[in-house]
Amino acid sequence: MLPIESPNIYHRALARLLGFLFRLLYHQFAWTYDWVAGAVSLGMWQDWVLAILPLINIWPVLEIGHGPGHLQSALKQKGVQTFGLDASWQMGRLTLKRLRRSGYTPSLVNGVAQTLPFSNDTFRIVVSTFPAEFIADPKTLSEIWRVLVNGGDLYILPIAWITGKHWTERLAAWFFRFTKQSPNYQATNDGEPNLVDWTSHWLNSPRQIGFCMELEHLILNSSTLLIIHGIKNPPGN
Repeated sequence: MLPIESPNIYHRALARLLGFLFRLLYHQFAWTYDWVAGAVSLGMWQDWVLAILPLINIWPVLEIGHGPGHLQSALKQKGVQTFGLDASWQMGRLTLKRLRRSGYTPSLVNGVAQTLPFSNDTFRIVVSTFPAEFIADPKTLSEIWRVLVNGGDLYILPIAWITGKHWTERLAAWFFRFTKQSPNYQATNDGEPNLVDWTSHWLNSPRQIGFCMELEHLILNSSTLLIIHGIKNPPGN
């Protein structure tokens, strides 16, 4: 997950520390990833990742930063032609085992998003859930543009807010804010978060590449997800 930037010196130092810890968690300690993510999210982590499934109704699909492979497995179960890419060989090994245990043939690549090893106009959907800072790199966005077909969709699920009222949920929500994993949640009259200033960070770079961008909010029982949706050369545009 990408720590949210802040001009405060303390927050920048915290972001660097968190970045270091997340890299350890994602690489050397990948075997603990599901346990840690589940603990800090009160068991909602996998539900958040899989909440993007209803948006994926065409394929082939490329998942960038597939992590331990829960979305890859769910897509395979759904009959979707899907490919996964991750820079962490440890995560690749976990996903490989997960897919093979379920009887699926893995289509996984160990690589970085800034140089995708796929041909032009290959995928109809590119998806990334709770990615690290690579997703905001213009090189990554240019590569995603290149491998998407015209009219293809980019879905990024960068953050979740825990909005439940139980004391454990309030504590978890505070932890997410303290560690800069989500901005402060200030709901508008229709219940959606007010994020105009912060979301410009997510929308401007893809727009400069050429994507037509929009925001979507998915409200669950005790949380709300932010989904960034980009379209490459939508029809009639």
